[in-house]
Amino acid sequence: MKITLVKSLIGYEKSQRETVKSLGLGKLNSWAIQKDTPDIRGKINTVPHLVRVEEIEA
Repeated sequence: MKITLVKSLIGYEKSQRETVKSLGLGKLNSWAIQKDTPDIRGKINTVPHLVRVEEIEA
């Protein structure tokens, strides 16, 4: 799946900033390809207001 950071991290808790960083995202509009695992899904569910998720074919 392709995960894109669509909202700035300014003003959000440190734990949410660390979650976004652990997904491989840094600056606004950066994106990362991650495998669909329960761990990654849990991280996405922690910060759904900050990221956009697109399913991609392998």
